[in-house]
Amino acid sequence: VQLVESGGGLVQAGKSLRLSCVASGNIFSINVMGWYRQAPGKQRELVATITSANSTNYADSVRGRFTISRDNAKNTVYLQMNSLKPEDTAVYYCNADGLRRWGTYRLNNYWGQGTQVTVSS
Repeated sequence: VQLVESGGGLVQAGKSLRLSCVASGNIFSINVMGWYRQAPGKQRELVATITSANSTNYADSVRGRFTISRDNAKNTVYLQMNSLKPEDTAVYYCNADGLRRWGTYRLNNYWGQGTQVTVSS
């Protein structure tokens, strides 16, 4: 299984970015997909998650500015980030939890390699 993120970059404060993450590898289903971030010198933290039924959860710091969505048919999760702030600067990681592959009932957790988001003031 591979999770590949894209869409990161350098933007000015107040601007927007859209991150995408595609999961591949003989996938049957994914319970929860999410985005986490890690800033230099800090622990990795939850940004947003979305279930297969499209129930969402957001960190307080991004609620109202970020929107998570997913396309179950494409095993893809998106993160629309608006009104970006310098404190949003971090490496953003995609996560797939409760991922089940065809031919097995085992559920596993996978991480992407991360994509850098830098917001300048």
